[in-house]
Amino acid sequence: MRIKTKLNLGVGLLFLMIIILSLVSGYSVFLIKADTENILKANYNTLEYSRNMILSLDEIKMSTDEKIHTFKEYLGKQTQNVTEPGEKEATASLEKSFSLLEKNGSNETLKTQIRQDIFAIMKLNLDAIKQKSDIAKHTAETANLWIAIVGTLCFLIAFNLLVNLPNNIANPIKELTQSIKEIANKNYSERVHFTNHNEYGDLAKSFNTMAQKLQEYNNSNLYKLFFEKKRLETLINNMHDPIIGLDNEGVILFVNDEALKIIGMKSEDVIGKSASTLALSNDLIRSLILKEEATDSQKKQPMKIFAHGKESYFDKETINITITPTGEEREINIGDVIILRNITLFKELDFAKTNFIATVSHELKTPIASIKLSLQLLQNTKTGDMNDDQKQLVESIKDDSQRLLKITGELLNLSQLETGNIQLNIEKSNPYAIVNYATEAVKVQADQKQIKLIIDADENLQNVKADSEKTGWVLINYLSNAITYSSEKSTIVIKLKEENDQIVFQVIDTGKGIDARYKDKVFDKYFQIPGSQKSGTGLGLAISKEFIEAQNGVIGVESNLGLGSTFWFSLKV
Repeated sequence: MRIKTKLNLGVGLLFLMIIILSLVSGYSVFLIKADTENILKANYNTLEYSRNMILSLDEIKMSTDEKIHTFKEYLGKQTQNVTEPGEKEATASLEKSFSLLEKNGSNETLKTQIRQDIFAIMKLNLDAIKQKSDIAKHTAETANLWIAIVGTLCFLIAFNLLVNLPNNIANPIKELTQSIKEIANKNYSERVHFTNHNEYGDLAKSFNTMAQKLQEYNNSNLYKLFFEKKRLETLINNMHDPIIGLDNEGVILFVNDEALKIIGMKSEDVIGKSASTLALSNDLIRSLILKEEATDSQKKQPMKIFAHGKESYFDKETINITITPTGEEREINIGDVIILRNITLFKELDFAKTNFIATVSHELKTPIASIKLSLQLLQNTKTGDMNDDQKQLVESIKDDSQRLLKITGELLNLSQLETGNIQLNIEKSNPYAIVNYATEAVKVQADQKQIKLIIDADENLQNVKADSEKTGWVLINYLSNAITYSSEKSTIVIKLKEENDQIVFQVIDTGKGIDARYKDKVFDKYFQIPGSQKSGTGLGLAISKEFIEAQNGVIGVESNLGLGSTFWFSLKV
């Protein structure tokens, strides 16, 4: 039976019994009231008439007495109120005796007879009152019995509802709640076992169907994929680096909390939206998805973003995601992941290091210059002659001071580049003059190893947009390195040519070359090729790279181990 039907039947039956109880009670009260009114109307009034007639009879003196009329009035009322058996005859006898009394008002015998008749009438009504009282009492007892029976039935029905209805409703709900908890704990084998043909049976059937489908889903690969997806999302959200994922059409697939903080947007406003559309109103997103060509230097420049309450630095890395579909050999692009690594701490340390190096280098230049001046005075013949050992010692000190001066100069240049304090004087410069300046600067160094410097320059080259001093410094560094790593009596070629509206400067040596593993690192700060002689700081090529790229130029190296190296850079005309 349906729960709704049970409730309707139970409550409806209780309601019906309450109505029956009300009707029985009302009908019983009505019967008692009728019996009471019958006694009042039929008997009590007669007794009242009889009492008044007796009082009037005692005061009658003569036939014309006023009390005769009073007695007659009550006798008339009694004649109209004859209700009991024998009362009619007694009333008729009373009327006969009263007629005789009207003729002779002083006849005591008649008065005695009249009293007897009145007493007879009163006795008949008193007996009737007792009888009707018994009837009313019986009616009240019957009413009490029926009220008790109907009330007991109402109580039993209400008690049955009170005991059974809450359990019938609550117990299946408890079982269902426990089963839901089991499902929530991933016990998908849980089932609800009540199968009554009611609403709970339908609910149990639907619940068991849901549990079965959840169990099938849990055992499927789709669940495993979803679980791994949630694991990946949790991992990404707990990473301290901002991460943004895009599909191959530029739609944002996921953004972790750190990324949302720095772009200042909510997850629902970003995920599923086109990055190009968001870039129209968000400068940071526009800079993150920028696809324009950039030099290696520009790509390596950290992004300056206001995050965590201060100006922070982030190193952007874009990882292209590709897959090879099943049964195919060609990879397809499925999107990109943008990772912003917070390098603020390292940048602050680098700034501190740069300032320290700049300060120390600046302070070292003065005593080194004093040492060089002292050496010049020692070498002057006016200060006295030196023996061969002293001359050799002075030359050694001179070389070391020269090397120290070069190192401090490189450190100062590097610190200026890193702090942005370097000033470039970009102007139309003669490329031939730059090459001649550089070769003259290293001529003595080349002569010491009997290395021949050959200039191979195209004719009629245009002037180049460059800072001639900084460009000459780069070319000198190239030549110094080439001389250092070339064998004696070898040849170094300085090639000068024009390609694609750019002047290309090349320094070609025949040294031992550079291993392919290190070609991409030679322009890094402080890097020195393993196994090479440690004659410098490893800053020369890093500074050269900064100088050239600061002039919007391109720098690079081509080398094969054992076949020499070609260091080059190009500047726009």
